[in-house]
Amino acid sequence: MNWLTRGRDETFRDRRQAGEALAGRLADYRDRADVIVLGLVRGGVPVAAAVARGLGVPLDVLVVRKLGVPWAPEVAFGALGPGGVRVLNPGIVDRLEQRDIEPVVSRESTEVVRRERVYRPGRPPLDLTGKTAIVVDDGLATGATARAAVEVARSIGAAGVILAAPVGSPEALDLLRESADQVVCPRAPHDFGAVSRFYEDFHQVTDGEVSALLAEAAAG
Repeated sequence: MNWLTRGRDETFRDRRQAGEALAGRLADYRDRADVIVLGLVRGGVPVAAAVARGLGVPLDVLVVRKLGVPWAPEVAFGALGPGGVRVLNPGIVDRLEQRDIEPVVSRESTEVVRRERVYRPGRPPLDLTGKTAIVVDDGLATGATARAAVEVARSIGAAGVILAAPVGSPEALDLLRESADQVVCPRAPHDFGAVSRFYEDFHQVTDGEVSALLAEAAAG
């Protein structure tokens, strides 16, 4: 089932309030031992933290870097995830030269490793084997990164992947229904514009904020 309310553009106070509202749409997953909530770094993590808290399930992060075509970065030829996971889009990557691919992969691989070190110090790589993963972002404009996240989650063992966000464009949601097992998004106005317009506070989330939220969740 997809939760969609079209034509509404009320704003959330902040990402935490948005996550609390989103948790209500995910009540079927409350207190389930097989469920884990994954925030997309960085903006999705405060939303995911509120979702995980509301559902009484663990919180973690999913570090995903979209591999954009050099002259059209919004077009993804693939994505990178933790532990060297690489997901490629054959329809696009097959049209690129290796000299176009390698610099992008190298740059984004470095960033995945950096973020994993920051957010997962002393912890093993993310393993989703047998888990139902609820992948959370703060909003879905094009859906490209979220779609890559769904594929990365599957590639590291997720038995099912739910994509959840407080707000998204109808076009992004149509795209994501093709890859996720379920899409949960309470607001999908036709005149979407930008994610930021749906938040009163849409500050840039820092590495420190992400680490603090993970530490808080781990402490229970």
